[in-house]
Amino acid sequence: MAATISLLLLSNVFMTYAWYGHLKYMGQKPLWAAIAVSWGIAFFEYCLQVPANRIGFQHFTLPQLKVIQEVLTLVVFAGFAVGVMGVRPSWNFLWAGLCLVGAVYFVFRELPGATGS
Repeated sequence: MAATISLLLLSNVFMTYAWYGHLKYMGQKPLWAAIAVSWGIAFFEYCLQVPANRIGFQHFTLPQLKVIQEVLTLVVFAGFAVGVMGVRPSWNFLWAGLCLVGAVYFVFRELPGATGS
C-alpha cells in the first residue's frame, strides 16, 4: 500500500509540472515547444502511475484507487500552486480539502450487506 501511495505521489509531481509548469517556465516559448516538453514530462508520470495502479489494484477497489489519486493530485497541486506559482492560499483550500475527506470516507466505508468489492 505504501508503494502505491508513494508512486502515485511522485507521478502527481510529474503530472502537475507537465500540466501547469509550462505556464510559469515556458510562457514565451512557442506552443508546440510547451506541448513537446509537457509530453516528455508526462512520460515519466505514466512510468510511475501505471505500476502504482497495478500494485494498488491488489489492495484497493477501483473507486478507492481513484479517490486516492484525486486526493494526492489536489495535495500536490495545492503545494505547487502556492510554492511554485505563488498562489495565495484561501479558505477555499480548506473547504475543498474537507470535501476530499468526505470522499475518502464514503469510498472506504463498508456498507451493510456489501460483499467483497
